[in-house]
Amino acid sequence: MASEIGATDAASSEPQARHVIYCGVCSLPPEYCEFGGTAKKCKDWLEKNHPDLHEKLYSEEAVAATLSTLSLEAQKRAAKDSQKKEAKAAAAEAKAAETKAQAQILIKRVERNKRKYVTAVSGLEAHGMDLKKVAKEWGKKFATGSSVTKTASGGEEVVVQGDNSDEIFDWVVDVAGVPEANVDCIEDKKKKGA
Repeated sequence: MASEIGATDAASSEPQARHVIYCGVCSLPPEYCEFGGTAKKCKDWLEKNHPDLHEKLYSEEAVAATLSTLSLEAQKRAAKDSQKKEAKAAAAEAKAAETKAQAQILIKRVERNKRKYVTAVSGLEAHGMDLKKVAKEWGKKFATGSSVTKTASGGEEVVVQGDNSDEIFDWVVDVAGVPEANVDCIEDKKKKGA
């Protein structure tokens, strides 16, 4: 009986596991999102996915209690720092959107032998696509071989066996949501040997 009492005391004194919520935007705990640089997006994500925690952290009472512990100078610095971080994040977002809008996707149909073709697609990574996942999806969709290869310029491209340039063009525009103006189709003929 004495051993049972000792076992329950030991079990109750063991540390219990905690359930920690991590932000879906910056992957920090919500209490630290303000240090990640994407505070506005994090705040919106938290309000949508965990409204109770959002209320606890961002209610007027919580913000007022936090600010009341700071001195006047610290409050001014905190406001200035948060404005800088928000401006920096907005500038980075605008720059990313601009580069994405200018990024071209190149679909090349390359002749291998007489009537054999491969289709090489480059520039997908600029639009936030994972090349290996795209290659796997296209391999299944077109029932053919598909892989990611290195280019001579050091980049990567997805190579699909067969002439699938029209279908790939449609997929890139419809499924991936890339504007037609950012997609170019090129036919690359093999040079005849002398």
